[in-house]
Amino acid sequence: MVSLKDIAEKCQVSVATVSKVLNGQPGIGEATRQQVLAVAKELGYTANSAARALKTNRTYNLGVVFVDLQNSGFMHEYFASMLNYFRIESERRGYDLCFINSNVGLQNRSYLQHALYRGVDGVVIICADFQDPLVQELALSDLPVVTLDHVYHNRTAVLSDNAQGMMALVRHVYGMGHRRIAYIHGNHTAVTENRLTGFYRACEELGLHVPEECIAECEYHEPQSCYEATKAILALPERPTCIFFPDDYSYIGGGAAIAEAGLRVPEDISVVGYDGIHMAKVVSPRLTTWEQNTEELGRIAADKLIERIEHPRTALPEHIVVQGRLLEGETVRRLN
Repeated sequence: MVSLKDIAEKCQVSVATVSKVLNGQPGIGEATRQQVLAVAKELGYTANSAARALKTNRTYNLGVVFVDLQNSGFMHEYFASMLNYFRIESERRGYDLCFINSNVGLQNRSYLQHALYRGVDGVVIICADFQDPLVQELALSDLPVVTLDHVYHNRTAVLSDNAQGMMALVRHVYGMGHRRIAYIHGNHTAVTENRLTGFYRACEELGLHVPEECIAECEYHEPQSCYEATKAILALPERPTCIFFPDDYSYIGGGAAIAEAGLRVPEDISVVGYDGIHMAKVVSPRLTTWEQNTEELGRIAADKLIERIEHPRTALPEHIVVQGRLLEGETVRRLN
């Protein structure tokens, strides 16, 4: 079996240098790094994870809680994209991923019990019911934990700028001349509360009154639920000129209700989405939406979790807000 010493001798560097390179640690020149990697590949070096765990007291495994409440799995582009970028950054830093569940085989375990059983060094909670007592038990345990789009006391959270994103959308629609708008928001979560706050804050700033009947609720990422809510909005005595949808994917249902009513987007009614997924950019007409920066969200979540694992005495809990951007599509008609 090829050892670090074998690689070090052939490269004429120290074993410590080889270890740093193979573990993705900083402080090594690029030429040396490339030489070590090339020699390791040439000699057929394979890291022994069990030996590394004994030496470092770490498994270099990160747990992932990804509980899709809408049962759309990895088809949910927003969460799947964040997970992908989290994976890329984690693997770049020398860590593997494993999914943490509450039901494994024929045994029922809590998320915390499964995480401890797997021996993970830390956990990221990407998608879950954050009010679930089993999720809270894990989040508030002694394990290093980072959450996405939810804040727990004394825990690091990476957050999308949901309030600012919604404010930007309202300002854009207002600037296009719309004064009677409707908002179909998602089910009540921390994300929804932030978006609602941004919505009402922007309306107040602009002096825009939104009647209660123009506010509706549906499930996130659920076209049928959005279809029903949109039908109710379109049936109002005074129809809005623009409808805000909870997310881009739900627009499939909302758009179907609009077409069924014999209306066209944006000629007869304007619409905006949220998330900025690929579908929004290729549908015709292109959807005006707020694009969330899933690459930064995933990358920063990995970086902060690994920081808490590798520097437990100096890493402080923090809340990092990641900015998105307005994608001005073709679904908002100018009225002024």
